[in-house]
Amino acid sequence: MADYLLGIDFGTGGAKVCLIDDELNILAYAFREYPILMPRQGWSEHDPHSYWQYTGEMIQECLQKAGIDPRLIRGIGTSSALPCMVMVDKAHQPIHRAYNLLDRRATREVAWLKEHIGERRIFEVTGNRLEDHPSIVNLMWERNNRPESYRRIHKALTIDGYIRLKLTGKATANYSTAVFYGVAFDILARKFDGQILEEIDIDPALLPDVFSCEAIIGEVTEEAAAYTKLAPGTPVIAGGADCNAGYLGAGAVEEGDIQMNLGTCGNFGIIHKRTDFLNSMIVFPYTIHSGDTYITVPTTTTGGQSIRYLRDNFSPIEVEMEKMLDDLDAYDLLNMEAEKIPLGCGGLVILPYLMGERSPIWDVNARCVIFGLSLSHTKAHLVRAMMEGVAYALYHNFEIIRDADWKINYPIVLNEGGAKSKLWRRIMTDVFNVPTVLVKERAGAPYGNAIHAGVVTGVFPDYGVAREKAEYIEPMEPIAENHEPYMELFAIYKNLYQHVKDDFRDLAQVREKLA
Repeated sequence: MADYLLGIDFGTGGAKVCLIDDELNILAYAFREYPILMPRQGWSEHDPHSYWQYTGEMIQECLQKAGIDPRLIRGIGTSSALPCMVMVDKAHQPIHRAYNLLDRRATREVAWLKEHIGERRIFEVTGNRLEDHPSIVNLMWERNNRPESYRRIHKALTIDGYIRLKLTGKATANYSTAVFYGVAFDILARKFDGQILEEIDIDPALLPDVFSCEAIIGEVTEEAAAYTKLAPGTPVIAGGADCNAGYLGAGAVEEGDIQMNLGTCGNFGIIHKRTDFLNSMIVFPYTIHSGDTYITVPTTTTGGQSIRYLRDNFSPIEVEMEKMLDDLDAYDLLNMEAEKIPLGCGGLVILPYLMGERSPIWDVNARCVIFGLSLSHTKAHLVRAMMEGVAYALYHNFEIIRDADWKINYPIVLNEGGAKSKLWRRIMTDVFNVPTVLVKERAGAPYGNAIHAGVVTGVFPDYGVAREKAEYIEPMEPIAENHEPYMELFAIYKNLYQHVKDDFRDLAQVREKLA
């Protein structure tokens, strides 16, 4: 009798569930897109009630598609995009909307922490920067700005932590996601620093219990089973960050393995055991061997989201055509338009900072700049220039890691989101000047979560099954004559930011007055 595994992932723009068998075949897959709510400048939220609603819908959809007995599901893995925060009361009901990773409202709290705790001390403890607006920073904002509702908070969770709470009744985090609480989470000791929590006046009781990524944290309750149609008692795994799950699902299991996602964010991750963390990068424990293995994940805040922005706001024709076509969506149509535009887009350079920027510049005030726009440029130019801008943003990080002589196992494996675009992969290959491949079965994070659950529960012998199953296609070698002009444009890209970064700060002050 076959065994089955279920993976659940919540991203910034949508949620996914994947059901696999004990040979790693995908039996069913479900997806729900949801809006990113931005009621004020710098705020970015979700309706948290939709998380559990969609979880139930997607699980039932997968069970129906696969036609299996839910009692044969041996484990459930979970993940979400980070940082994020869902505040719940004692009845496990959400308080206010949930924060997602694009939220940058807590600028005053970041400034206070820099002055009173100190950036160096926080980096030494957490291995990461405050500018990513981790959950504890947002908790401080809640305390300072909504004190009445703050007093109602029972637990502050990540999105995946909230899903595990609804499944098991237990408030948990894992080694990977706990890093995104920041400020007081000790990345080496894998626990919260009580002294810092006391100094910033955050009650440790508001924070979840922390487990290794490989732990079984609970079982599906009778109540959750009745809602989702899962079997009560099904084990639920602690899980990890969404990018980790996606990388694992595509076979990243060894030190030096490197993969790239072009989801809402654009990022790439490199697995390592180094503890000399780079202060311009994001780092957290990897989902496998999470006690001593890390992944450094340079990130541009709005990677694939930049193309979604162009789709949602400037592409009504493509969106309508999608409804009439069976095998093409609006993104495919935008790609077809952009493919006609030559390298460099006729002298168009974009800083793709639609909601501030993460590594390596860490500027919450940064915003998108379209430089060199003329009457000869079209929307197709903008689409390709945005792709090139995201490539420059990621390459800016890559050159730091490359020059630090890190172990990197080439080719770069392109995985989720906009990686399906052959044009975007060609741009990345030529900008980075290294070989790339595409994962054939790009089921992403929920697939990796299902594999993770399978190893933890003993269905699979080890994580090597992920590498054995992964198939890499469409290899690309860099075109030497393309890399040089890209580097000339990249130099302009970097200089452009230096020219306007003070203006970003001044503009932010004006925005705050106008809010």
